[in-house]
Amino acid sequence: MYRRHLLGAFTGFTFANTMPFAHAAAPKGAIIELRHYVMRNNSAGQMQRTSEFIEKHALPAGKRAGEGVSGVFANMISPDGPFLLLVNSYASLAAMEASQAKLAADKEFSEALEAFYAQPGPSYQRVKVLLLRAIDSMPAIQPPPIVSGKPARIFELRTYESDNGATLKRKVKMFEQGGELAIFRRVGIQPVFFGTAMAGDNLPQLTYMVTYDDLAARDKAWKTFLADPEWLKLRAQPGLADAEIVSNISNTILRPLPFSPVR
Repeated sequence: MYRRHLLGAFTGFTFANTMPFAHAAAPKGAIIELRHYVMRNNSAGQMQRTSEFIEKHALPAGKRAGEGVSGVFANMISPDGPFLLLVNSYASLAAMEASQAKLAADKEFSEALEAFYAQPGPSYQRVKVLLLRAIDSMPAIQPPPIVSGKPARIFELRTYESDNGATLKRKVKMFEQGGELAIFRRVGIQPVFFGTAMAGDNLPQLTYMVTYDDLAARDKAWKTFLADPEWLKLRAQPGLADAEIVSNISNTILRPLPFSPVR
């Protein structure tokens, strides 16, 4: 396998600008990269092998290369598993490309990656990548505070697919200008990031991550949200019902790995 292909599994990639709708001004939101490492439960120990590599080599190398906030998660409740989710952020596309170049020139990381792939059996089954642009009102990842001695939080990754760029734009506007994001915070749904997909599957779409203390807190927050008078008023406006702007909703409950910077 060529060295550039080895690097590609843990770094970024070259892509065309495929934003679902045009921006009037230069975008200011961070680039958020979601990397799903699809696993199998087998004798190769894929989950342990790959998580150890991320902890010992990928995260330190990414920090040396200038990556921003990172998070490492495993599936807790999801339709497809097991998998690891690696979240990386960059200030811009230019910063992402610069980070890739530094990683490619990082001898320590390259040697560790070669050794990682030289182990018997596959380290994972495949990699699926989604690239997001953070929305204007939440232009960067906002990790929850880490409280010493407190149990690990749970995280939820939600994806709202739309029929086209115009309906997606209306959904984003609900969060940014309609007050939906403020309602989230008020009822206990703590946002971590929101981003529209630039490259990946099932475009156009909005993908976001939120967090809670535990599953009971999640259930309470969503029940409160669905009954909130401001939310009911917002969704009742013409053109803003789910059936008009969201064609599919999917979600996954995640747990952060102990070494994850976001946890």
